[in-house]
Amino acid sequence: MVDQCRRAVAWVYRNTVSFGGDPNALYLSGHSSGGHLAGCVVITEWEKQGLPRDILKGAVLGSGMFDLKAPRLSARSRYVKFTDAMEETLSAQRHLDRIHTPLVLVHGTLETPDFQRQSGDFHAAMRAAGKPVTLIVAKGHNHFEIGESLGNPYGVMGRAAFEMMKLTTAV
Repeated sequence: MVDQCRRAVAWVYRNTVSFGGDPNALYLSGHSSGGHLAGCVVITEWEKQGLPRDILKGAVLGSGMFDLKAPRLSARSRYVKFTDAMEETLSAQRHLDRIHTPLVLVHGTLETPDFQRQSGDFHAAMRAAGKPVTLIVAKGHNHFEIGESLGNPYGVMGRAAFEMMKLTTAV
């Protein structure tokens, strides 16, 4: 799935002009498993594909898993079989040197402790590495409400995306 997401970003970059888009204005968002996948996309070494290092101008990641150690140790391990190599490769927090995209990380106060911890730890690691990152903690939001907020320009994630893209909701 990660490779499919990476290929999708590359395809959009290469083809966006054909449908009226701007290849220099690509942004990414994802929530939950999509937040994890988006985290993996932002650690892509785009230069190895002949693409600009800063292909993504920003990303809003909601309630993702950014280090797979804890999920690997959880009950999920009964049906998701991570190897050491998969855990390492698919943990964005372990590849901060590859991140060249400003990030907004979002989680709700009513989410499980691990969703909150993952976003907080990733935020702290990004800050310590001098990377552009913002953490938004949505008071009173659960895991599903955070995801739903992306589709609303006045919702927590939707507003963050609009601000990142320097867009307004004015008609």
